[in-house]
Amino acid sequence: MGYIADLYIRVSTDEQADKGYSQRHQEEMLRKYCNNQSITVRNVIYEDHSAKSFNRPEWKSLIQSLKKKKNTVNLILFTKWDRFSRNAGDAYQMINVLRKLGVEPQAIEQPLDLSIPENKMMLAFYLAAPEVENDRRALNVFYGMRRAKKEGRYMGLAPVAYENKTEENGKKYISPKEPEASILKWAFQEISKSVFNTEQIWKMAKVKGLTCSKNAFWQVIRNPLYCGKIFVPQFKDEESKFVPGQHKAIITESLYYEVQNILDGRSRNYRPKIKTHDEFPMRGFLVCPECEKLLTGSKSKGRNKYYAYYHCVGGCSHRVNAEKVNNVILEDLKNFIPQIGDPVYYNEIISQNYLEQSGEVQSEKKQILVDIKDYEERLSHSRDLLATRQIDADDYREMKSQYTNKISNLEAQLTRVNHDVDDVQNLIKQAIDRITEINSAIRDECLGDIRKDFGSIYPENIVFCESEVRTTRRNEFIEHINLINRKLRLKKNGTKVEFSTLSREVGVAGFEPTTSTSQMWRDTGLRYTPKRYHLCFVWHKYTLLTNYLQMKNIK
Repeated sequence: MGYIADLYIRVSTDEQADKGYSQRHQEEMLRKYCNNQSITVRNVIYEDHSAKSFNRPEWKSLIQSLKKKKNTVNLILFTKWDRFSRNAGDAYQMINVLRKLGVEPQAIEQPLDLSIPENKMMLAFYLAAPEVENDRRALNVFYGMRRAKKEGRYMGLAPVAYENKTEENGKKYISPKEPEASILKWAFQEISKSVFNTEQIWKMAKVKGLTCSKNAFWQVIRNPLYCGKIFVPQFKDEESKFVPGQHKAIITESLYYEVQNILDGRSRNYRPKIKTHDEFPMRGFLVCPECEKLLTGSKSKGRNKYYAYYHCVGGCSHRVNAEKVNNVILEDLKNFIPQIGDPVYYNEIISQNYLEQSGEVQSEKKQILVDIKDYEERLSHSRDLLATRQIDADDYREMKSQYTNKISNLEAQLTRVNHDVDDVQNLIKQAIDRITEINSAIRDECLGDIRKDFGSIYPENIVFCESEVRTTRRNEFIEHINLINRKLRLKKNGTKVEFSTLSREVGVAGFEPTTSTSQMWRDTGLRYTPKRYHLCFVWHKYTLLTNYLQMKNIK
């Protein structure tokens, strides 16, 4: 009885390109061998998967065929043992499986009689040699990629908002891709304002033309690559670190860290943006006095018309007439929102006090520059000690890591301090103008026109109970405008009043959702709000600075 064989031909794309292991060449050699040995060929199986494991589509199909039709094939032939497998453990296990099916695997260029125990040592060598080659190649690639990362090069396909390019000398790099880069920069800026949550900003960015999934967007806003940094992971005795990238950054480093602070939970809880009708301007701000859930709104049909109600959900039966609530809110706002007679005078009062207190900002900036220079000199001295062998490499790495972190923190602080210097008078003017607009809307009884300001007027959620408005606190900026008004009424002759004590009476919340600022503000537990909400931004920029300087003087 003659032998019947299946011919197994495996080649991966890289092997075909590098070594010429073509399928045609293997098939010619196997068929010639079968003709010389009078072996009948049943099937020819072509595989294009790696031999790292036997999880290969064609190989699994072959095994299933052998199990269904036992004793129809005697041999599985291939050119070399690395065509069969490159993992010794998997290979021995698969040989036992084939033998149970009555099939003997054999390499025509490396024939082995596996019934002889000593030949198993040769089989181990044949299988281990290509595995060692693969491991060495992988290790060389790893070291090469790590060296490229240390030099600030980005490896692989370009991330979102970048594209791969090649210079004339063949060097590859990534470059910002428009309009995605501009949209992504806008997204980072919006996150830093703490107005919309991340998912809302992602949806708006998609409308603008950014093409990435929600999960990919989360990875993007966490990736320091976009501020010009490349992350080098820890390996053996080398610590993980960030290095300056060779690519062009899309955002500034200070904006990146500001966004990270917000994502780490150092900003307010986002209030959902809810589309409302005029009948329910307070929907999304009112809280149920019974279960503390946000109230929604709907209409109920009466005998002659529809009636609007704010009501709870989820089994709670609380509801209240919407018109009644809206009227009480209007009266509350009329009593709370101040009248500003002369905007120029208010601008002068706040600007004067701000400018008087901000003189020490330059001193703070100079101190930061002195500290940076000091740590740079320490780092330079450490290099000299290492070069003269007065300290060992481990001590130097520890000092370098410590001084580098200190310098990075100081540079980030310096960037934020510079960013905090602003055109205060112009911002104060815009803030006072906004109060005037709110007053106009209240007079016209148009709550819907100032809905976007409710979150700043009432920083905490509002409870309507027993025909009155209850809230934990109100906007401190407006309260201090009222304080100015009260003091002005006491000075009827129109002379200026001393307001330098106002900063000590100001709380930490703003006229809209707060956002993180420089480290020294966070050290004091104080926060300010985005520029677009001018009232809170101006007042807090002034009061935070004065409070901070007062604390510094106390210390």
